Amino acid sequence: MKSYEEVLKECALADERLIVMTAENRAAIRTLPAQLGERFLDVGIAEQTMIGAAAGLALRGRIPIVHALATFLTLRAFEFIRDDVGIPHLPVKLVGGVPGFLSDANGPTHQAVEDISFMRGIPNMQVFAPADMEDLTSTLPAILNSTEPCYIRYPASTPTNIERTSHDIGKTEPIASGSDVVILTYGLLLREAIIARDILEREGISTGILDIRWLKPLDSGVVLDAVGSATLTVTLEDHFITGGLFSILSELLVRQGIMANVLPIALEDRWFKPALLHDVLEYEGFTGKQIAHRIQEYLLGRQLQVTTKYQKVMHHNLKVTVT
Repeated sequence: MKSYEEVLKECALADERLIVMTAENRAAIRTLPAQLGERFLDVGIAEQTMIGAAAGLALRGRIPIVHALATFLTLRAFEFIRDDVGIPHLPVKLVGGVPGFLSDANGPTHQAVEDISFMRGIPNMQVFAPADMEDLTSTLPAILNSTEPCYIRYPASTPTNIERTSHDIGKTEPIASGSDVVILTYGLLLREAIIARDILEREGISTGILDIRWLKPLDSGVVLDAVGSATLTVTLEDHFITGGLFSILSELLVRQGIMANVLPIALEDRWFKPALLHDVLEYEGFTGKQIAHRIQEYLLGRQLQVTTKYQKVMHHNLKVTVT
């Protein structure tokens, strides 16, 4: 599989309109200055300046793709993104590094757990949160060829080994089907959702997974079909509960006049405790095992009707503990 840097280089060499920019965040694009020359711009720690310059370049027919830490890109430069990119509807592509739990050992100032809320609130802005590098690199050409502005949550390097059916803009990827529970997730936590599904399936709970890789535009039909076919819908995300996937789903269901049992698993009104990634997931309750346990507890607490096979093991599950 080609790296992000390799694919971006190929795209840039094939299209002279493409300008690669960074606010002193070169981790994923270290070799590009030598390859692109004047079409690589590092503005230093000046995210607002970078967005203003990118907008100016876009007005002159260029396609800027900018890179910065997600929290500084979406917070420090928010007004510039809204006013200079969103309102004039310019094709600037925004790549946010170490979003969500991927900022693991960093404190609240470096934790991008509001980024989706901010970016999806900007008219015309697309929001893409791939679960792995393969999905990002395969979708990148379509994003660069689009005339829309787009915010990309840069993914973890660990592959999910999922064979995807589409790399089109706006397409959700069904990972597994299930009639009792469907887990809607994106990005880093897709891996934990797969682990949780394996545990639930062993307990007789039929569990599906949707990779909501595109949070805007949303693949509404696929999402509604999944919600309608399951007893419980779970939204799983490394983001604040407000403004992220839970809010997106709630807005969709209200607009459609649909009632559903929904369990949100997200950060509620606080930032996460800084630590190594594995410890962050464990401490905050986002490991696959913990997610499965929370789903089981919810099913039991609400006495939701699920498969006959599951009913036979319900009393055993009442005493499940997670260590």
